[in-house]
Amino acid sequence: LGSGQEVGRSCHLLEFRGMTIMLDCGIHPGYDGLNGLPFFDRVEPERVDVLLVTHFHLDHAASLPYFTERTGFRGRIFMTHPTKAVIRLLLGDYLRLMNIKQRTPIVSADAGGDPAAAQTPADVLYTEAELQSCVDKIELIDYHQTISVGGLKFHALNAGHVLGAAMFLLEIGGRTILYTGDYSMEDDRHLMAAEIPTTKPDVLMVEATYGVQVHASRAEREARFTGTIERVVTRGGRCLIPVFALGRAQELLLILDEFWQANPHLQGIPIWYASKLASRALRVYQTYSNMMNARIRSQMDVGNPFAFKYIRNLKSIDVNSFDDRGASVVFASPGMLQSGVSRQLFDRWATDPKNGVLIAGYAVEHTLAKEIMNQPKEVVTLEGRRQPLNCLVDYVSFSAHVDFMQNRNFITQVDPKHIILVHGQKDEMGRLKSALMLQHRQLPENKRPTVTMPPNLQEVKLKFTRRRSAKVMGSLADREAEPQEGEPVQGILVTQNFNSKIVSPEDLPTYTQLRVGSVSSKLHVPYAGQISTLRLFLNEMFTGITESETPNENDSDEPITIFGLHENEVTVTTGKSRGIAIVEWEASPVGDVLADAVIALLMHAQSSAAAIRLTSKPCNHRRLAVKDDADETEDTSTPANKRQKELTVRESRLRLIHHTLKEQYASVEAVYEGDQSATFEIKTDAGLESGSLVEGETLLCNVSVSFVEGNNDHDAKISVECADGKIAANIQDCLRSIITA
Repeated sequence: LGSGQEVGRSCHLLEFRGMTIMLDCGIHPGYDGLNGLPFFDRVEPERVDVLLVTHFHLDHAASLPYFTERTGFRGRIFMTHPTKAVIRLLLGDYLRLMNIKQRTPIVSADAGGDPAAAQTPADVLYTEAELQSCVDKIELIDYHQTISVGGLKFHALNAGHVLGAAMFLLEIGGRTILYTGDYSMEDDRHLMAAEIPTTKPDVLMVEATYGVQVHASRAEREARFTGTIERVVTRGGRCLIPVFALGRAQELLLILDEFWQANPHLQGIPIWYASKLASRALRVYQTYSNMMNARIRSQMDVGNPFAFKYIRNLKSIDVNSFDDRGASVVFASPGMLQSGVSRQLFDRWATDPKNGVLIAGYAVEHTLAKEIMNQPKEVVTLEGRRQPLNCLVDYVSFSAHVDFMQNRNFITQVDPKHIILVHGQKDEMGRLKSALMLQHRQLPENKRPTVTMPPNLQEVKLKFTRRRSAKVMGSLADREAEPQEGEPVQGILVTQNFNSKIVSPEDLPTYTQLRVGSVSSKLHVPYAGQISTLRLFLNEMFTGITESETPNENDSDEPITIFGLHENEVTVTTGKSRGIAIVEWEASPVGDVLADAVIALLMHAQSSAAAIRLTSKPCNHRRLAVKDDADETEDTSTPANKRQKELTVRESRLRLIHHTLKEQYASVEAVYEGDQSATFEIKTDAGLESGSLVEGETLLCNVSVSFVEGNNDHDAKISVECADGKIAANIQDCLRSIITA
């Protein structure tokens, strides 16, 4: 979202395993208002879970109040203690400068000005109240403190760039990402060098500010810095050093105060620190002196190293009335000469060849500081006037960014699998990428890290194989000998925040937030059939059926019968409620399957019980009626005897129908009309469509069976009249199967 092939508005978005993390939230010093923001329109703020800020510089933190207060962001914000303390001061001062700049008359485009420079109310990105609300939401993190948010773990490491600057090492889903932000590998007068993480990250997001440039030695830079200042002031000139109020300014003040002490001939020349934040900034540095190097900590035991002897603070300065007669040195903010006191003093002093401007930090593209380093003949003032640039302009780097050698050594020690270059101009970044790829060319291809330098708004997608591992914990791990390879380990696999563990069910409350429970299920199924029919069905379908009977407490002669399946994991109870079978089971994969099968059997048993019951016996329904032994020798060869046989077969079928219906229903009355037809009256207290009836009510079905005249014993007319259509259809099918059998 920012600082892709540019320096400024650092802002990066990471998405992995359902987590969204934003790294830094700055503005671009070369643009004003909304134009200087990261590309927030390409992100859904409400999806950002965590926002990590590495340090307090404006290009890494100045858009934070806008993002937290004027978008849908609802995540958590983390930074170190000094960063939070300084951010409140710096952003308050930045807001003041923006308000002043908004009120400053800007020359119109018609008068030769830049139409893009016109200030509007929208250029003030937030109010004082919004800034305070943002600061109140910030959470603090110490160096080496690990914080977990959902499946994300992260901790901060000292980055050495400015007071409180941090690298962030993130771990999510078994993968690690190191984001350096701005970092320095050099000890200076008050800060320690950056730490080297002990963990080798999968992904390294590293700054490329200086590309392949190599800094001169610190002693050489300090000598050039103090020598340039001495040369300007000894000729009666005024030396302007544009700096940000906090950060490198304190380092430069320490250097210059020490140099003035060593050179008595300069002590009569005043050094001014023109900043409204001067006194508060020094209090912050005194408060967090324990986070500085050993030199400062030892000096704090005997005095305050930031109580300068030859440097005086200017809490407020009116440039128009400022007495600048004679030689002087002025530290003034901002460091890029965009506006404020440093820009006003520059406009006033630029035409005098005795004066000098010393750029002591990194100059961002599209700023006046970067422009004057190219020694133009003319510059444009804040009011839009063109004036000659006659003063001395020099550049000495004290920006606390790593050079090529330091960056390369750090990357080699960290040894990442993927390198993403950020925070650098395209040309410098490209040279650094080429140098890194050339260095890694000597490695086997499968061990070479990837190197990318994405521009703004370009996604970098990295694919990782999922690491599947689980810790065995609790009683499963409490064993005398280590398990052998291939030996099964049985337990419950619990995965939370990308971490898996295997525990026994008894240990779940100890090692997880889970508890062991069970679900007991009970289902009342309408069943109007006989117990014998149900017994037949269950034994035909399952093995190991158990059966038990208990007396009925409802003063019924019918006992309560309980069938058990699979060691009584599923039970079927009849007789407790008339016309109802109760199926009970403990919910489990096996229990659920068995219960489904039993319920299907109950429904089937009362819909086509007779057919299943008859076909389960090896018998032929074409049988003669039972006769006395004396009749067995009767001659059947005569026509009269043959007619008697035919009538006997049909009567046998009618009586078989009566017997079958009696087994299916509790009350069946039959009226035989000779040997050719019969009617049956069936009464039942449960239907298939209507379900169980009210106590005392019955369902009446009238059945008529009449054989057709002739020799065909399988041709009969069957009529069923019943209010329950499903029972009528089942009876029709059942009787038809008996007739045609």
